[in-house]
Amino acid sequence: MSDVHDKTIRSYNMSRIRSKDTKPEILVRKYLFSRGLRYRLNSSSLPGKPDLVFHKYKTVIFVNGCFWHGHQECKYFKLPQTRQEWWKNKIYKTIERDKKNLAKLKNDGWKVLVVWECQLKKDIRSETLTSLYDSLTEIKP
Repeated sequence: MSDVHDKTIRSYNMSRIRSKDTKPEILVRKYLFSRGLRYRLNSSSLPGKPDLVFHKYKTVIFVNGCFWHGHQECKYFKLPQTRQEWWKNKIYKTIERDKKNLAKLKNDGWKVLVVWECQLKKDIRSETLTSLYDSLTEIKP
């Protein structure tokens, strides 16, 4: 099966995908900020450049896209029909890199929270955000 777009259009579409300031990430940021929490963004001094860093709670949050981070058993993670071996390899490397970064952070004493894009869909968004806030603030500074 071939791609529905030619190479130029596909390349343009892929170039428009952001690595930070994504819609799911902004949803999480706005909610936590509205609840009075303050954070740093994309700290390059920490493994994996976490999306949100809460020094006060020694906690980091990653907001992962289901496709790009290979969210297993998720209906939003589906390999493309073209270049499947290439995509499998790319996503496998991302999963392995995520595991290493999470392990490094935990070894350094950080609490790591991961929010998946599918957990921020309208039907369960409120529950996810409330649970995230509760997980974050259960640690007393």
